[in-house]
Amino acid sequence: MKLIFSFVLILYACSFTVSGAEFVLPEYEKIRLENGLTIYLLEQHEVPLVDVTFTVKVGATADTKPGLAQITAQNLLLGTQNVDKAGFEEALDFVGAEVNANANLERTLVSASFTKTDIDEVLPLIVDAVLKPAFNQEEFEKHKKRYLSLLAQAQESPRAIIRNYFNAQIFQGHPYANQVDGNTGSVSSIELTDIKAFHTNWYTLGNSALVIAGDFDIQKIKQSTKQLFNQWQGQTKKLEIPSQLPTLRESKVLLINKPDATETRFLVGGYGVSKSNPDLTAISVINTILGARFSSWLNDELRINSGLTYGARSRFDSKALGGSFSMSTFTKTETTEDTMDLLLKTYARLWEKGIDQATLDSAKAYVKGRYPPRFETSQNLARLLSDMFVYNYDEQLINTFDERVDQLDLDKTKTLIKTYFPKDKLQFTIIGKAESIEKMLEKYGNVQTINIKDSAINFN
Repeated sequence: MKLIFSFVLILYACSFTVSGAEFVLPEYEKIRLENGLTIYLLEQHEVPLVDVTFTVKVGATADTKPGLAQITAQNLLLGTQNVDKAGFEEALDFVGAEVNANANLERTLVSASFTKTDIDEVLPLIVDAVLKPAFNQEEFEKHKKRYLSLLAQAQESPRAIIRNYFNAQIFQGHPYANQVDGNTGSVSSIELTDIKAFHTNWYTLGNSALVIAGDFDIQKIKQSTKQLFNQWQGQTKKLEIPSQLPTLRESKVLLINKPDATETRFLVGGYGVSKSNPDLTAISVINTILGARFSSWLNDELRINSGLTYGARSRFDSKALGGSFSMSTFTKTETTEDTMDLLLKTYARLWEKGIDQATLDSAKAYVKGRYPPRFETSQNLARLLSDMFVYNYDEQLINTFDERVDQLDLDKTKTLIKTYFPKDKLQFTIIGKAESIEKMLEKYGNVQTINIKDSAINFN
């Protein structure tokens, strides 16, 4: 059954390929049940697949122990009050459904993909998992043991953990610094009572939305969702987090010492922009030129022209109240300084030389061409509707994407670079062999060195 399901997914992706066409969000219906639950329904019949995404507008920013939101999400799929873990998994495997539950900083998603004929079997299981999880002590302990093993492995991988350190460095003292996956120390301290409390506090009607996209009968699904959720009641607790981000007063270097490292991996950057920033689309065009495509300035200089690395990128990671901007790459230990200097020199081109018309036109065409394929499948569309719920925007922001790209001209690029791309007080997060690079790094800012073996991220 899983092989059949995978084949249907391939056909589905092919059927939605858009080439040279402006994307417009398909018609959908947004309803609110009497008990306060928000439901999005997007009906399409091109391919017999359905995607369900249950969204909770709370994630790791609500953690009382690092990793709690993530552990809570994953425990939802370890059985329900009506069916144990084995029965739950067997029922989903029988119909070839793909089910996942994960948290990030600002939301938790429980998602399922399956064929249309199985909606009456799968949807009640997903609702049961969200509303009535078993939270069985034995299954919790087994899952925590596996999870801790994976965390320990990840701690040895600079690529897997460097962004945790970067976020902790620039958002220090703010909930955006929270480690989504936690660390071995924090996760070891999480008990079943903790995840039960997190579930009770945050998995509430006002914080939640059900998104269904794909091939289904909208009238029938309206009736079934009302029946499935009509007993869900309760008050909603709103998560309050500080709207003001910490002030970055000077350039700082956080060096995570990995004594056996033969290469250095680093992120360099500062604050970015929020999801609601009206300039976000135009900023993405400029960032495409800098480091978000293979022919970007950073990749050209650091990989193609100098051979210092296999790749260099830049990105804006936007959240509800702000975000980060970062440039990333890696290199051999002995070429750390050369690579860092070239990255900063290439970044400085934004101000010193600016962007020419041909480069801007190329980036605009590239960004517009890549936009429609982001929404080829019902899974993509379900995630988009989830975003709209979490970040409180509507289809107008989606449907005017090309128009906003077209409005970007050379004069505006100068203004946006000056406004949104951090020029000074840059933050450097580096994982490498401290013995070889620590002294050299002092030229970039005040250096603090910590050990990669430390499970928690602490600062002076």
